[in-house]
Amino acid sequence: MIPSSRDRRSADGTRRFVSRRELLTSIGGAAAVSRTTRSAAEQSIDGGPLHVRVYPGPVSVGGWLRSRFDGVRENWPPAFRDALSAVEDALEQVLAYAHERSRLEGLEARVERGRLVRFPLSAAPLSSEAVMPTLETTLEVFHDRLRARNVLTGSACHLLLCWAPSNFRVGYGGTLAPNAIVGADIDGTSGDASTVANVGATEVWDSRPVTRNMAIHETLHTFLPADIVGSVGDSRCAHDLGTAVRTDENTLRVSPMATAYAGPDEIGGGTRWHGRGCVDHDAFHRHDGYEGVEHWTYTTELSEATLEAVTRTLERLSRREPLD
Repeated sequence: MIPSSRDRRSADGTRRFVSRRELLTSIGGAAAVSRTTRSAAEQSIDGGPLHVRVYPGPVSVGGWLRSRFDGVRENWPPAFRDALSAVEDALEQVLAYAHERSRLEGLEARVERGRLVRFPLSAAPLSSEAVMPTLETTLEVFHDRLRARNVLTGSACHLLLCWAPSNFRVGYGGTLAPNAIVGADIDGTSGDASTVANVGATEVWDSRPVTRNMAIHETLHTFLPADIVGSVGDSRCAHDLGTAVRTDENTLRVSPMATAYAGPDEIGGGTRWHGRGCVDHDAFHRHDGYEGVEHWTYTTELSEATLEAVTRTLERLSRREPLD
């Protein structure tokens, strides 16, 4: 496969979400949810299993021209900021779903901004990789950079936002073993997961809503091991937790885990490029079919199946049970 930000945070770029029960305040029968932030120095790695750090990759001059150089000093263009905010909102949805069912009570989730990650030429095994690295190489180098920075905690998801609109080897992004699932038991140890979302591809070939959804999509993949996915849905494929719902006769609304997989396997089938492998429209949590669909819309609202699967994963991590 080729390819209204709410940015309120502390100076170090950290946002912390806490238990809904801690934060709900009744106001005339309604409930208000607040958010608090704390500095990196105040954070501890055992604050909860839901920990995501998002890193910007280098943006080309063409990419900065698209954004009129907004965010260039911080290496955070609007598309990256919106992708990060979408991930934050997705985690909020998971916490709200769990807390409303008296599950994962007291769980804290953290989303942080990481520093710019560059791709060193010395890491490329072949000259072509220096220009157009594969997804495997990109993830290997990314994980090596994380290790060198000493930021691996054993229970975090690290998301790289890259700008590579022409790199069909990376596609829209993805993750690969052995660092595909947060807390996965690899050689007797559990560790961090690393994943990449190709924001350059979604921005150039598709739209900002697709950018948001694919950032969520690639992040949640690291919290969706196949056995838990299979216990919730009709297959062990995480994409099948998504939904594609008709809002009218010729409009289909697609949720994050179904993005790039809900349309026909052809150029322009929903997204410009279609996801490869492990796709069966009959196995989706809900798929209303794409015959006659002319308009594709995208929602960051997670399906109930996705919320349930991520919640089960976090419950297992909270019990310190290894994931496969």
